[in-house]
Amino acid sequence: MAAIIRQRAASALTRRVLPTSGFSVWPQRAAVTYLGQMSKMDQSPLQRRHFALYVHKVPMMGDSITEGTITTWLKKTGEQVNEDEVFVTIETDKVSVDVGATGFSGVLTKQMASAGETVKVGAPLAEFELGASGVKKSDAPKAEAPKADVPKADAPKAEAPKPAPAAPAAAPAAPAAPAPKKEASKPAPAATPAAPKTPGTRSQTRVKMTRMRMRIAERLVQAQSSGALLTTFNEIDMSQLMEMRNLHKDAFEKQFGVKLGFMSAFVYAATKALHELPAVNAYIEGDEIVYNDYVDISVAVSAPRGLVVPVLRNCETMGFADIEKGIAALAKKAKDDTLTLEEMAGGTFTITNGGVFGSLMSTPMINAPQSAILGMHAIKQRPVVLENGQIAARPMMYVALTYDHRLIDGRESVTFLKSIKEKLEDPRKMLIGL
Repeated sequence: MAAIIRQRAASALTRRVLPTSGFSVWPQRAAVTYLGQMSKMDQSPLQRRHFALYVHKVPMMGDSITEGTITTWLKKTGEQVNEDEVFVTIETDKVSVDVGATGFSGVLTKQMASAGETVKVGAPLAEFELGASGVKKSDAPKAEAPKADVPKADAPKAEAPKPAPAAPAAAPAAPAAPAPKKEASKPAPAATPAAPKTPGTRSQTRVKMTRMRMRIAERLVQAQSSGALLTTFNEIDMSQLMEMRNLHKDAFEKQFGVKLGFMSAFVYAATKALHELPAVNAYIEGDEIVYNDYVDISVAVSAPRGLVVPVLRNCETMGFADIEKGIAALAKKAKDDTLTLEEMAGGTFTITNGGVFGSLMSTPMINAPQSAILGMHAIKQRPVVLENGQIAARPMMYVALTYDHRLIDGRESVTFLKSIKEKLEDPRKMLIGL
């Protein structure tokens, strides 16, 4: 009779989907009703400990992302997961997504995909016992309960003290275990093999490409094969910009709480030049040219998992302080691997600074579907012929503009780069709108 009631009650349970968390549940109220019927018929401990099961599905990770690869399970089967606690990390083509227990807590009873496995959005990811924290806590000591309770009950006996030290030794080890797990998950993205220990061994190491690296490779090949790419160069005398920076950097940092760098000047100058030459801020879509009335500049940043290009939005409304604060915030998120898809989506123009790594000159690749990218390089003292004919050592920087020749003509590309050069060589004119 009890088996028949269990079967009917299970079929009566209906699944529903929580709109914000992306997982399906067995309704708790129905489960409680089912338990009430069971408790009258069967009083076994196993059935009294039955809880509602929650099947957490792979959440939406972006409009254009349909799948991801599981990198790390932060929680193991049988461990407690508190509300909003992250239990697994999924790597997508663009960012690494932390999946947490949104709006519920319980015990992880089943991992439905293993680390390194590709999962699709909406697919079952993990199974939980909802509200099973009490069960989890009682289950953990149950394995050790006899050890802990035996010494108390049999304290007078000579054999009781022997198991007593084992129980305390195991008890402190349990809370210490989760800490190393979180630490271990951090180095996972770094897939760079170590240098060979013994020279001349001629050994090889194969490392599977991350989804982000594969996506970067795909985008670069796509940009090269679909666009007519060309690069033009110029050089900038950084003397006056460096003088202005050295003169005001301390007061700037004191007032705005952020250091004054060269990137803000380049972003500011590029924004002005993009308004002067709208074609550089446009892109091709089908048989149409889309002109953007706003300027969203993607800033290339080197992150632990590869090159990322978070977007600084509405640069036309920003001053130097706003730009520096925005870049600093994005750079920190890139370093911590906490960038969101929204912070990387879009962008109308890209600036990359290879000079921080010592690059003297390069031909950067455009970030499709954008039509142009500005490359900054290292500042080097070089002999320069001044207007009066004298030769002097000046801090010079080569700059490069790679552009899609289908949309941008040579005249526009050269004029754009020359406009940036003139603005940065006399920043006072740029700041007063000349």
